[in-house]
Amino acid sequence: MDGATLRSRKEVVGGSPRFFSTAIERVRPYWLHAYLLVYTAFLLYLDGKWGSFWPQCGLGLLTFLVLWLCTRRLEAPLRRQVWICVVVATGFEIFGSLIWGVYRYRLHNVPLYVPPGHGLVFFFGLTAASLPVFQRFGRRAALFVLGLCAAWAVGGLTILPLWTHRIDVQGALCLPIFAWFLLRSPRYALFAAIFIATTDLEIIGTLMGDWYWLPVAPIHHLPSGNPPSAIAGGYCVIDSSVALVILGLQRVRALRPVLTDRRRRIEPSTAETEAA
Repeated sequence: MDGATLRSRKEVVGGSPRFFSTAIERVRPYWLHAYLLVYTAFLLYLDGKWGSFWPQCGLGLLTFLVLWLCTRRLEAPLRRQVWICVVVATGFEIFGSLIWGVYRYRLHNVPLYVPPGHGLVFFFGLTAASLPVFQRFGRRAALFVLGLCAAWAVGGLTILPLWTHRIDVQGALCLPIFAWFLLRSPRYALFAAIFIATTDLEIIGTLMGDWYWLPVAPIHHLPSGNPPSAIAGGYCVIDSSVALVILGLQRVRALRPVLTDRRRRIEPSTAETEAA
């Protein structure tokens, strides 16, 4: 065996560990987001398998714990946004499921894991801007996600009804909403990541029968997929509402010193009037 052959074999053998170590280093930044996708899928699988109230509550408590552990790594303002999202999303869930009834959960409730689940989706999107794919490709990565969503929306009107027996008009109408957030917002990474997270949970959740979207939505009577294709646009509305709530809280906090000072001015004049 000549020297050139020995050297080439050494390079192959020595290169394999370097190849795997390089591959591990490249995927390491994504481990938390991958874990959340797997956790969500497993959670919804268990809820579909057990299908009863108390195990559902246990999954809810576990999800609150997972959310708390995730938010510990965030700065206080971002952590506050996540927990405000939990409250805001709960209100949307009560309206969408219990009042409007456009989708319904198996037990006709809002499962305990749903509010912290919205918090995990928000956390998933909030931390996506630091991922290498968005650091390297920027808005082009978000445009790729938009293309996937658009393909799904078009498919829901053309090809997918052959298998699903549903024409997904509602999902297609959500596409412009999702596109607006993705194209106009500086937080495009957040909204692109929301599509990834919500696609994961919506497909698994509906396949397991944890919830289902009505074939024809109440009130506007639009046909809907199960799930709707671009329903990520609805999640974007929920998560962007967090910013409005925070803005309102900041204005209330800013008005508090003004109201306190005004009250102090009024109280002495009232006491003087009573003394006179």
